[in-house]
Amino acid sequence: MAGMAVFERTTVLPYPRAQVYAWFERPGALVRLSPPFGGSVLAEPSDGIRDGSIARLGITAPGLLGATLEAGARAVPWPAAVPARLRRPELDWTARHDRYDPPQMFRDTMVRGPLGHWVHTHRFVDSADGGTIMTDHIDYGVPGEQLLPGRAADAAARAMRPALERIFAYRAAQVHADLDFHAAHAGTPRTIAVAGASGLIGRQLCALLTGGGHRVLRLVRRRAAAPDEIAWDPAAGTLDEEALREVDVVVNLAGRFIGGRFTPEAKAEIRNSRVDGTTLLATALARLAPDGRPRAFLCASGIGYYGPHPHSDDADPAPLSEDAPSGPGFLAEVCRAWEAATAPAADAGVRVVTVRTGLVQTPEEGPLARLLPLFAVGLGGPLDPGQWQSWISVDDIAAVYAYAALDDRLRGPVNAVGPTPVRGREYARTLGRVLHRPAALPVPRFGPRLVVGEEGAAELAYASQRVSSGKLEASGFRFRHPTLEAVLRHVLP
Repeated sequence: MAGMAVFERTTVLPYPRAQVYAWFERPGALVRLSPPFGGSVLAEPSDGIRDGSIARLGITAPGLLGATLEAGARAVPWPAAVPARLRRPELDWTARHDRYDPPQMFRDTMVRGPLGHWVHTHRFVDSADGGTIMTDHIDYGVPGEQLLPGRAADAAARAMRPALERIFAYRAAQVHADLDFHAAHAGTPRTIAVAGASGLIGRQLCALLTGGGHRVLRLVRRRAAAPDEIAWDPAAGTLDEEALREVDVVVNLAGRFIGGRFTPEAKAEIRNSRVDGTTLLATALARLAPDGRPRAFLCASGIGYYGPHPHSDDADPAPLSEDAPSGPGFLAEVCRAWEAATAPAADAGVRVVTVRTGLVQTPEEGPLARLLPLFAVGLGGPLDPGQWQSWISVDDIAAVYAYAALDDRLRGPVNAVGPTPVRGREYARTLGRVLHRPAALPVPRFGPRLVVGEEGAAELAYASQRVSSGKLEASGFRFRHPTLEAVLRHVLP
C-alpha cells in the first residue's frame, strides 16, 4: 500500500528475557520510555500491556520545532481559566494493546491519532550469552495515506524515519539504564510515599521506582480515591498519618513553582509551601518512630542554599561541598528553613537526606526550556559567560532520589549536581553544538529582569554556583550523564 512503511530497531540488553519483559509490564514503563522532546503521557496503560489496555499520549511536532513549541507554550503565563490541554501544542494519541504473549512479545495499535496507521510490535528473544534481543517493529503510514499519490505518501513516510530513529535510540538508552539501576539495587521491594508525585521530578521518580518493583504511594491534596493514594493538606495541617505506618521511605518534592517574580505574596507561598509540608511529614514520622520500623525521609532542597554568589571574586573557585556555609538571599533562607523543618524526624531517629538540587536539564521546564526557543531561531548565547552552572540531568536527579531511598548509608545534605559544572559560555557553546545553532549572542540582561524581576534575575538567571558532587559519588552513585553534552544529546531531538 502506498504510504505504508516499516521501521525496525534491535537492541541487545545484558539481562534475562523474563526480567526485561517484566520491566515493560510494570507501571511507569511508558513514562520512562517517552522522550521529553516528544510530548507527554496523558494516561498510562489502564491494564499494563495486557490485551485491551488503553494508553493516551500527547504528541508534539517532530524534531526541534516540536520541542521548541512545547517549551514556549510552557513558558507562557496562561490564565488559570485556560484548560491544561489547551496550553500545550500536542495532538492526542490513543493506543490499545491487542496482543499479549509473555515473555515473547506484545503489541499496541494506534486507534486514534495523527498518523494514517501505527502498529508497534515488541519482540523479545534470548541472546546466546543469556541476555535479551529486543526488537521494535513498526508498521506505519502518514496522515491521509489513502488520498495521497503513491510516491508522495512513500516520501512522507520515509521522511519520518529520522524522528523515529531518535525516539527509539532514546527508548533503548532508557531501558538499558533503568535495568542497570535496578540490578545494582536488587533487594526487598520497598514502600515509598511521594509528595509532589505529579511534578517534573516526581513523575520520573515514581516511574523509576515502580519499574523496579517497588510500591509507590502518592500524596494527594484531596480525598484519597485509590489504594495508592494518601490524603494530605499541608496548608490545613492535615495528613492521613496512619497510612504512613507501613511506609519505608517518604519523599517530599512538593513546593510552589519558583520561576516567577519574587513578589511578597509569591515569596510567602514559595516558603510556606515547602516548610509547612516538610514540617507536617517530619512530625508525623517522628510520632511513628517509636514502633521501631526503620524509615527514611528524603526532602528536596536546592543549591540556592549556598547563596547566588558564594565564590566572591575567585576566578577558579573550589567546588562547594555540603559543609559549605549557607549564603545570603531569599532562596538561601528558604532552603535553610526547608532543611531545618526535617528536624523532628531526624531527632526521632529517622534517616534524613536533604537533596540540594542543581539546574535540572530537560526541555520540559527550567533553564533549558527557557533557552531553547532563542537557540532554535539562531539567537542563542550565554546569560553570563563567566557564571558557574551546576547542572544535573532529569534522569540523574530521579535516580538520586531513588538511590537515596534504597541505600540506607546515605544521610544528611547531598548535592545533587553533575560531576562537571560549566561556565556560562561553555554551556551556551555546548547547547549550540548539540542543536547545530550559533551561540554567540549574549542574552540581554534586561530579558530575565522583565520575566522574573530584579531579585528573581539575580537569584535565578545570574546565580553562579560551582558545586561538588563528591559526597554523592563517594557513596557509590554513578551518573548516567556525567557531561553536559551527554545529557543534552539525550534529552533534545
